[in-house]
Amino acid sequence: MNTATQTIELKKSHSGQGGLAPGYWARRNVWDWLFAVLCVVGAGVAFQRYGAAMDIYEKSILVGTVPSVIWLGWFWRPLRTLMVVVAAISLLAINLYQTPTGADLARADQVFLLKYFISSQSAILWMSMLFFMSTAFYWIGLLTRGGQTFEALGSRLAWVASGLALIGTMVRWYESHQIGTGIGHIPVSNLYEVFVLFCWMTAVFYLYYEDQYKTRSMGAFAMLIVSAAVGFLLWYTVVREAHQIQPLVPALQSWWMKLHVPANFIGYGTFAIAAMLAFAYLIKQSAGETRWYKLAPLWLLGVVLCFEPIVFRQGAADKGGSYWFVYFGVSALIVGGILTARGRIAERLPSFEVLDDVMYKAIAVGFAFFTIATVLGAFWAAEAWGGYWSWDPKETWALIVWLNYAAWLHMRLMKGLRGTVAAWWALVGLAITTFAFLGVNMFLSGLHSYGEL
Repeated sequence: MNTATQTIELKKSHSGQGGLAPGYWARRNVWDWLFAVLCVVGAGVAFQRYGAAMDIYEKSILVGTVPSVIWLGWFWRPLRTLMVVVAAISLLAINLYQTPTGADLARADQVFLLKYFISSQSAILWMSMLFFMSTAFYWIGLLTRGGQTFEALGSRLAWVASGLALIGTMVRWYESHQIGTGIGHIPVSNLYEVFVLFCWMTAVFYLYYEDQYKTRSMGAFAMLIVSAAVGFLLWYTVVREAHQIQPLVPALQSWWMKLHVPANFIGYGTFAIAAMLAFAYLIKQSAGETRWYKLAPLWLLGVVLCFEPIVFRQGAADKGGSYWFVYFGVSALIVGGILTARGRIAERLPSFEVLDDVMYKAIAVGFAFFTIATVLGAFWAAEAWGGYWSWDPKETWALIVWLNYAAWLHMRLMKGLRGTVAAWWALVGLAITTFAFLGVNMFLSGLHSYGEL
């Protein structure tokens, strides 16, 4: 085929009606279409069984979810597998709760699979352990020669842990509806539930970048933030027994919650990924540096990260103080180990260009969803409290987070912000975001005080 013919064929391949290349549909295989049919059938069954309990907004969300889920499964096929497995195991768990007279939550302690694996609490505990293991294997892979096998194992464990987090969420949703009339709700209403949401969302977004850039060496840093969240989740479970399902407070009894909270946590998760890759960027940059004053900022960062648990201890009225001192010790060992082994780590990390690009894309995605969440939150506030904006501490700090990343993206796109400054700025952004998410709940009061520790 000559060059002219190739050019004609290329133009034909990009000339589809409505601007959509015919090749898009040609790339759909039988599994894609089967997945689409399963999504439509599943939505139909949900309408048939639970339509009477839904209001018009919930029905609209369900209708909008179907094409969104199909598109996600087609856009990135590993997600399709994850969704099918989660749906199948969640339905199995729901079926195991059934008795001839109806659902019985006591079976969570009687049926082997529910008790040890797929009741909501069991699945979330497995999620916690597997995320810790995933992080450990990523680090073993990063620090050892020929560590690709360990990194691959870390990646697979992250997938399994994400699946178990989703299974735990789906089953918890079902369990809440069996406790009593008016108690059932989507599990994104308290710190326990949203930390589970944060863990799997952050992990899945990282796994997408891992797949797109064909490198697993970023996982050691990205999964550290997930493991930190799991550590908080376990403490919160023990100290507050937060895994117990509670009725929603009046302000949260709104369909806006189903949209606002997940959108917020896409932002939180991707901002966290960007910050951890910024940390990796700075570690790689300092690999050959020996002058103490050049390394001082990194050691200072390590001290700040290690003392963060002490802040939690003080903010939580000394609950579980010994736990946080252990957490502090482990954090100090990890940060010290990273700084000491920075030369070996730098050799395995991807290029500066890759780290910088993933950092930018993560912040761009997070900013888009955080913007959507902020707008949705304003509508929710108008419905719940009678005004779109009240300068509540949570709202004020959400605006600070938004302005911070808006400025970061502006400097990136208009002024070519790159490298060290961008990395440090992303780390500062994580500190601001963490205070907006947790610090406000611990130290400030306001209309969002129902989320305090």
